[in-house]
Amino acid sequence: MYIYFKKIFDSLIACIAFIILLPVFITVILFLLITGKKGKIFFTQQRPGKNGKIFKVIKFKTMNDKKDENGNLLPDEKRLTKIGKFIRKTSLDEIPQLLNVIQGDMSLIGPRPLLPEYLKLYNDFQKRRHEVKPGITGWAQVNGRNAISWEDKFKYDVWYVDNVSFLLDLKILFLTVKKVFKSEGISSVNSATAEKFKGN
Repeated sequence: MYIYFKKIFDSLIACIAFIILLPVFITVILFLLITGKKGKIFFTQQRPGKNGKIFKVIKFKTMNDKKDENGNLLPDEKRLTKIGKFIRKTSLDEIPQLLNVIQGDMSLIGPRPLLPEYLKLYNDFQKRRHEVKPGITGWAQVNGRNAISWEDKFKYDVWYVDNVSFLLDLKILFLTVKKVFKSEGISSVNSATAEKFKGN
C-alpha cells in the first residue's frame, strides 16, 4: 500500500524541496560558472533504476575531466576541485537529483543508483536492491555511506527493500539531515569518494 503512496509522497516533497532550495540551486550554479571551465555545471551519467532500467542521473559537477597520457581519467582525488570538495562535503551536489525524483526515475529514499557496469557483477542477493527505485539517500547512506564496505552497503540496501515503510523513510530523512550537518561518511578509507565495486 505504501509503495503507491510513496510515489505521491516523493513527487510532493521533491517539488516543495526544490522550490525551497531554488536560491541555493542558483547560487551553486553561479559559483560553478565563475570557478569552472567551459561552463560545465552539471554532471549526468547513466545509472540503473528500478528493475535495472537505465536513466540519466543529474548532479552538480564537482570534478574536472583531466586525463593521463593514455587518455584515461585521473583518480577522483586528483580531479576533485576546491569548490567541488565543499559541494560534496555539504551534499549540495545531490540537489539536482530532485529533478530525477520529479521525473519519476528516482525516489527520495532508496538504494543509491550505482554504475551500469556493476549489474553483471551482482549476485542474486545484491540484485534485489533494484526491486525498488533508487534514492537520493537511503538506509546504507545513514549507516556509513562511503565509509562502509560494499558488502555492508548491499546488506543495508536489501534490508530496506524488505522493510520499506513510511516511518522508516521519515527516519532516514531525519538521519540524512543529521549526517549532512556532520559531514559523515563522504569518503571511503582509500578514496576521495567511493572505491569501485569489483564483484564478489
